[in-house]
Amino acid sequence: MKQRQLGASGLRVSAMGLGCMGMSTTYGPADDTESLATLRRALELGVNFFDTAEQYGPYHNEELLGRAFAGRRHEVVLATKFGFKIEDGVTTGVTSDLSHIRRAVEGSLRRLGTDYIDLLYQHRIDPRVPVEDVVGVMAELVREGKVRFLGLSEAGVANIRKAHAVHPITALQSEYSLWERNLEVEILPVLRELGIGLVPFSPLGRGFLGGTALRAEQYAPSDFRHLDPRLQGDNFDANMRAAQVVGDIAAARQLTPGQVALAWVLQQGDDIVPIPGTKRRSYLEQNAAAAEVTLSPAETTTLEQALLQVSGERYSKERMAWIDR
Repeated sequence: MKQRQLGASGLRVSAMGLGCMGMSTTYGPADDTESLATLRRALELGVNFFDTAEQYGPYHNEELLGRAFAGRRHEVVLATKFGFKIEDGVTTGVTSDLSHIRRAVEGSLRRLGTDYIDLLYQHRIDPRVPVEDVVGVMAELVREGKVRFLGLSEAGVANIRKAHAVHPITALQSEYSLWERNLEVEILPVLRELGIGLVPFSPLGRGFLGGTALRAEQYAPSDFRHLDPRLQGDNFDANMRAAQVVGDIAAARQLTPGQVALAWVLQQGDDIVPIPGTKRRSYLEQNAAAAEVTLSPAETTTLEQALLQVSGERYSKERMAWIDR
């Protein structure tokens, strides 16, 4: 697989990464055996950029990656995140308390079985702690050799600028896809002005663009999608109709819908590295093949027009409160 550089920082990664959150029960029961096989198969396919967080599991996901890449650390680029308050195994809010950051990073290093993290993100902006102070602590970790590059997740323009003024920010992680294009008006221009790369999560619209989504009520209450407004009631029906064009173009090209959706994201710029999530080798192989797909201008226009309007909010009200917009 070809590689891309995230922003001006010099961090080079595979053109597509692997989001590992779903391997730790967020989207149904975990299957460590298949997850480990998927992580190792990713390396065989040239995917070397792996995304995790202390919150995923919590903690289980970082441990899983540590097991998968034991003895192969030099082959992988590991990104992880801190910034959520975890109490008795439950996420109860955001926290970037300055004393917490070091404890969180030390825990991540231990679980990942490494002495350095390639890309460390603040998972969510904590409105009680100035981002300049947060990045100040993160920059200390860079100087100590425990972290190589810094990132933010779901940050808004003001905080991106403040953070970047303290220490160069390599990447912003945020949701971006045909299904969710809120970054295009304000965020993407600022990233390109400052030389910051974009790492889109959910580039397949949480399964919707890949044609695998079900109605919200069909997922278990523990499944992240059970509370997804876009999968509920009339929203689900309207979004299914809009997403049909992805399936139509895929059928005409003998591709999967997911490959079409990922190809669109990849074509939005060489500074964009999507991290589609999967816990199965079969989907991983399909996704990786999308890096070789090129959409025509006519196909691109058709896709963008069909999905210009998406019904429902990105998240529930509680989760939207954690987004810095």
